[in-house]
Amino acid sequence: MNETARNETVHLSNAGSGVEYVAPDATATVKIGAEHTGGQYELFEIDAPRADASPPHTESWSKAFYVLQGRILVQAGDQGYDLGPGASISIPAGTVNTFSVLTPSAKFLAISQTGRMGAFFADLAGADPADYAALGEITSRHGVAVSL
Repeated sequence: MNETARNETVHLSNAGSGVEYVAPDATATVKIGAEHTGGQYELFEIDAPRADASPPHTESWSKAFYVLQGRILVQAGDQGYDLGPGASISIPAGTVNTFSVLTPSAKFLAISQTGRMGAFFADLAGADPADYAALGEITSRHGVAVSL
């Protein structure tokens, strides 16, 4: 048996379960953590109200969104993509991106490669949003770069 197979476990996440990370623009609930996939991928349920978008940024991991409810506008590179229920988008690592909620709220799935997105959410949720130095250290440590 290879090392990856030994690190993967069967994991069931029922409705309403999972660790929640609250960020200024959304609540991310871990549905499948990296610890259950040998660090290959993670799955999050994102609940987001209509609000200001987070600043455009890049991450050191690839990710994808799949919209369940509402509509979001995803900015990826030079393009804007209007996504409604059933629509999905994949965003390669290093692509400048952000999203805005176009309806009163939206719910979508976020899938990311590796375990970096969950670790980033965990550190971000514990940070003081007014402490820019701490936020800068967190983003840098996790391979996230804000594009102003």
